[in-house]
Formats: sequence, structure tokens, C-alpha cells
Amino acid sequence: GAEAKPFETYHNTMDMDLTLRIATELHLKRMIVGGFHRVYEIGRIFRNEGISTRHNPEFTSIELYQAYADYHDMMELTENLVVQMCDAVSETRQLPYGEHIVSVEKPWRRVTMTDIVKEYIPDFDFESLDTNDPDALVQAKAAATAAGVPKVDELTSVGYVLNTCFEELCEPNLIQPTFVIDYPVDVSPLAKPHRSKPGYTERFELFATGRELANSFSELTDPVDQRERFEAQAAKKAAGDEEACDVDEEFLQALEQGMPPTGGLGIGIDRLVMLLTNSPSIRDVIAFPLLKPDGV
Repeated sequence: GAEAKPFETYHNTMDMDLTLRIATELHLKRMIVGGFHRVYEIGRIFRNEGISTRHNPEFTSIELYQAYADYHDMMELTENLVVQMCDAVSETRQLPYGEHIVSVEKPWRRVTMTDIVKEYIPDFDFESLDTNDPDALVQAKAAATAAGVPKVDELTSVGYVLNTCFEELCEPNLIQPTFVIDYPVDVSPLAKPHRSKPGYTERFELFATGRELANSFSELTDPVDQRERFEAQAAKKAAGDEEACDVDEEFLQALEQGMPPTGGLGIGIDRLVMLLTNSPSIRDVIAFPLLKPDGV
């Protein structure tokens, strides 16, 4: 359900190698297939990754899925959910955060990834590229390098270059709540292809205070397309990418039974609490965050 390196463990009684979950996504989608048309889980997630002011290996998220909805419905739900939480804990929707005032008044800005990157690279338009043209990747890398984006030489597709440009140039400057929509298919292995933009998906991420708060798709329901994306992820893993996933045959079997059109949403609760409480570090909102031992 995500690109992240898992923690590995072992079950003594069952004599099985297991991993701690990096997301609740695939099991909740199985419930949608089984006829539960609105499902959610609030729970702990474990990712074997670095520690920073915005990352902790153990964190809390909510994931929810709604049949016969899409990412537009999820944007409306996200706005309403966050505003109601703000109203419950604050007397104002103008929230102080560090040196900024963050307004959660609706409506929030919606902008495509290609459009927001174009604000920082005005002379280049990723959306105009033909991704089937081998020269498109060369052009994208050249534009990114000229804009000062690091380490683009190792990227293998136009979608990865676009996403890296966004992360390096745009994301740190998104202080006010912003829905960045229509992500490349390369970085969205579980999202439905966009209904009118080949090479893109119906996906958004919500950003505020320069960091991601939520991630959502119109969910991919085609088992053939999903298998191809899983196999592409598995090839990346075989090539050494520790965050890529394997082919999940049980999930593919569930999709083959038939999954209705579905909108899905995941929100990082710790990061949202950081915003609501003006906390500069995720360690400030977790009771027992992972820390290095004294003297290390």
C-alpha cells in the first residue's frame, strides 16, 4: 500500500517470516471487494526509514475507502474533516504555525503537479511531453538540472523527474493548505489512470506547512493494470530498490472478483496534530518517539 522499507520480524509459533505493516490499504480494499462500501481504520504504521522533524518510524494514520466515490469526493471529505477538527480544538481557523499563519478556511487551492512545477520552471512544460518519445526523458532531465534539481541523472522516467522537481522546488513552499493533483503514473502504483490525461493518475496529496498531510486516489480497480504495476515495482525491488513492493497475488485475486469504483484517503494524524498545536517536530506530538540512546 506504499513505497517504504518495512521492518522484518519472525513469528515463532507459525514459523513464518513477516513484516510489520507499512500501510493498511490493501486489506481495507479487500473489504470493499467483500461488500463493505465504507471502511476505515485508525492505526499504527511502521516504516523502516529515517528520523526527522516530520518522520518517525512508528506513526498513526487513518485510511478510509468509499465505494462509488473518486478523488474529487475525497478532496471535499478532507476539507470538511480538517475544518471540523480545527473548529473542535481552536477558536479560529487562522492557525499560527512557526512564523506563519495557516488559514484552513475553505475552499483550499487545487493545482496540478505539472502546473505548479511550471511556476518554478516557466520555460518548460512537462504535460506537453510525449512520454513514448525517448528524447522526452532527456529534455526533462535537462530542464530539471537547469533549475538546480539534484540527482536527476539516475531517474528512469519523465514521471520520476516531474515528481522530483515538485519535491525539490515546490513542496517546501506550500505553507497554505493545497491539493496537488494528477500525479504521474510512475509514482502512483495503486491509483486509477486519469480519465483524460494519459500517463497521469487521479491522485492528490494535501500539503501545508511545507509537508504532506494526506494522500488520496481514485483507486485502481483493473486487475490487469494492477498486475503490470506490481510487476514493475517488483523489478525495481530486484534491482535494489528497498522501498519497492512485491507482487501481491492475494490482492490481485480479490480485484479479479470485482471492485467497484472507489475513492481512498490516508491522513497522517501526527502531522495534522503538529499543525493544530503549532508543534515544530513530530516528536512533540508522539508520547514515546524513537530516539537514539544517550551518548550515541
